[in-house]
Amino acid sequence: MTHRREEHLWIPESDLDGMSIDTLAVRAGQIRTGQLEHSDPIFPTSSFVYGSAAQAAARFGGDEPGNIYSRFTNPTVQAFEGRIAAMEGGERAVATASGMAAILSTCIALLKAGDHVVCSRGVFGTTNVLFQKYLARFGVETSFVSLTDMEEWRGAIRDNTRMLFLETPSNPLCEVADLAALSDLARAADALLVVDNCFCTPVLQRPLSQGADVVIHSATKYLDGQGRCVGGVAVGSAKLMEEVYGFLRSAGPTMSPFNAWVFLKGLETLPIRMRAHCDNALELAQWLEQQDAVEEVFYAGLSHHPQHELAARQQDGFGGVLSFRVRGGREQAWSLIDATRMISITANLGDVKTTITHPATTTHGRLSDDDKARAGITENLVRLSVGIESVEDLKQDLARGLAALAAGA
Repeated sequence: MTHRREEHLWIPESDLDGMSIDTLAVRAGQIRTGQLEHSDPIFPTSSFVYGSAAQAAARFGGDEPGNIYSRFTNPTVQAFEGRIAAMEGGERAVATASGMAAILSTCIALLKAGDHVVCSRGVFGTTNVLFQKYLARFGVETSFVSLTDMEEWRGAIRDNTRMLFLETPSNPLCEVADLAALSDLARAADALLVVDNCFCTPVLQRPLSQGADVVIHSATKYLDGQGRCVGGVAVGSAKLMEEVYGFLRSAGPTMSPFNAWVFLKGLETLPIRMRAHCDNALELAQWLEQQDAVEEVFYAGLSHHPQHELAARQQDGFGGVLSFRVRGGREQAWSLIDATRMISITANLGDVKTTITHPATTTHGRLSDDDKARAGITENLVRLSVGIESVEDLKQDLARGLAALAAGA
């Protein structure tokens, strides 16, 4: 007799324990409806109905679980949250309208006036602006330190330090932080360790397992992987995420159901894509080092990179982003960028299509000249987010730019 599962609306979390990230990326978080659909459904609705006034009161009062309003409860968004939480090894995730909204929501929920943050200099330029300009208006002070200098981190800690914030690898110089050491430092200071894991994704790095309290993603990048939607997410313990969720419920920096569905589809192929990104980026970094017009290449996969051994120990791959300095200045960097024909000139990253940008005038353009200098954002720096095209075709396209530099020398 054939055994049938009469109701198979979801895979219990206990059944996912011990499964590989490849399986979690495809299976975790899905809740099927009574239609027993195989693909994740989209719930494009602003509100939900109740069987009675009493049930509505119970939902709003928190006495009964269930959907209320898509600003803070939507099944498609919850499916995405469940999947990324499982992949990161967190208890809960809160999805937001963008990566910056995830950072803002985390900070507003977990910090207060009078608190102090220690942040690495090598963060995304807009993250720097958020801490330095906007959070400062509400009484949260931030000190910026070198990502890799533990003495600077220790020296910046104060009695009122409540958060250590960083990206690793850094954008765009690919520096790598020692997460275990920073976790110990955060614990000693009774502070939270918050890690932007955008460059690695949970496929290559799981900061929560290395002592972080909160992981942040711009889902716009690798989680989507095809540059279709904007979104973000924070992952951590149920206790911390309840605070973040409370802010989202009130303030509304909400992920749309459609975007959540796109990210769910992106997660299904994330492990395969990340390995392809890594392979292409390493080969391209090694090739760029051999070019006369290139002064220096920044990629943790190169054996001479200062944190190569740390990255090899802490990560399961070196990522798809690299940067390099050309001989010259802004004119030469722009000349190389403009001479390419296939590679997309855009500041977004994490796409299956390779992208190229000039950080000093795009992603980090809002920083002061002094802040750029301290972060290593020079005028001759070019950033590549390496896609999954043929690496030989990518070399050929970059060779056009390098030839343009040689012609102008």
